[in-house]
Amino acid sequence: MSVVPKVWKRLVVTFIWNFVIVFAYNVASLIALFLGAVLFGSGPVIGTVFLILFGVCYFAGLFYITIVWHLATVVSVLEESYGLNAMAKSQALIKGKMWVSFAVFFVVGVFFFGIQLIFEFLVVVGSDGEGVGARVGFGIFCLVLMSIWMLFGLITQTIIYFVCKSYHHENIDKSSLADHLGGYLGEYVPLKSKDVQLEQFEV
Repeated sequence: MSVVPKVWKRLVVTFIWNFVIVFAYNVASLIALFLGAVLFGSGPVIGTVFLILFGVCYFAGLFYITIVWHLATVVSVLEESYGLNAMAKSQALIKGKMWVSFAVFFVVGVFFFGIQLIFEFLVVVGSDGEGVGARVGFGIFCLVLMSIWMLFGLITQTIIYFVCKSYHHENIDKSSLADHLGGYLGEYVPLKSKDVQLEQFEV
């Protein structure tokens, strides 16, 4: 718990920069959508094709920014970089493992969205035959499930971080890492990149 006061400020700065980037991305997307509507809105076929292509590109870009941000939060905690520098470091780390990161975060996001849907249907909407007790029980179940899945997501982010670090042959010294976090390591046992060459395994 002593680590928390030392990292939350860096996480907040990283989150603010992510918010600024997403905001700028949405503004640029709205401008592109407006220009596309002006140029291709006259033809129904061309307009439909443009909307489909625009939607695919928009959500792909938004998901990419989300992946970079999730990995940047790990960088902000485990390294000296934070904010825009952490976002840039995260973007560099993802190179070479983009599709693996995409698949992992996509599965995590799908399950996260699925839990929200379960909560929506069983607790918020419910059915006429369900009483208050049943809704409270479903709500507690969804809360526990969401908490477990959020912890799993944080672990997944950290694993992706180390996989990317290993892929780029960057040294991982757990002694300096512990010093950075202000934690207790105990006996000094340096961990080098050759000890964590995760890219040798199929991910």
